[in-house]
Amino acid sequence: MTQEATLKRYVIIVAGGTGTRMNLPVPKQFVILGDKPVIVHAISAFYDAYPDIEVIVGLPKERLDTWNEIAKEHLPGKNITIIEAGESRFQTVKNSLATITEEGIVAVHDAARPLVSVKTITAGFKAAEMYGSAVPAIPLYDSIRQIDSTRSIAVDRAKYCLIQTPQCFKTDLIQKAYKKEYKFTFTDDATVVENSGEKIHLVDGHTDNIKITTPRDLIIAEALLKNKPVTTPHNKLKNSDDLNILKQTGMSS
Repeated sequence: MTQEATLKRYVIIVAGGTGTRMNLPVPKQFVILGDKPVIVHAISAFYDAYPDIEVIVGLPKERLDTWNEIAKEHLPGKNITIIEAGESRFQTVKNSLATITEEGIVAVHDAARPLVSVKTITAGFKAAEMYGSAVPAIPLYDSIRQIDSTRSIAVDRAKYCLIQTPQCFKTDLIQKAYKKEYKFTFTDDATVVENSGEKIHLVDGHTDNIKITTPRDLIIAEALLKNKPVTTPHNKLKNSDDLNILKQTGMSS
């Protein structure tokens, strides 16, 4: 039996946000996109990639009834573990990691990224199996400047990239990292794991994998959804040799 066949796969869907910038009566992860809520699109992508994946969702306690209605209608028969979200993203992920007792690969994904592709998901899991971590990144196309209180300075955009989710890690590696005390600089899981002394490996992300934060993002997501390809065996990553591990000093264009 191969190592890939024995490793369990998990995904933590972080859905603790309130979505105040959306100015809607429900959090952004519950907003309807196309014909189903944003969070359902995100979860379904992982089931498309790996039907046997274990899904853990971190939710605010006051949204449990909303979730139960959504799950009954859109995810019937799915055995999804629900964890009460913490006061911060860090605490929500930490609470979720505490439910994982077997060795494997865990992805952490924003519920507000509904258009993640199966290829991005499988690339992340395969790279994490090989390297311990896999974080999707996309290049910057706009010029950027560093600012302080007195001036702005042009910087080389080739030395920077935009980070997305799902961020994938070997379970022992990320569980060890989350034993540390919270720091305000922990903006994502890669930051937490890097703080524990581990190297972060970047893989290709995708520009369609947007995070819905504002009403404008929802309009863009609707347009992208209409042109999203149907998942088939041909657009799944089949071979680890197809992985593109990005250089740590820059991004491919």
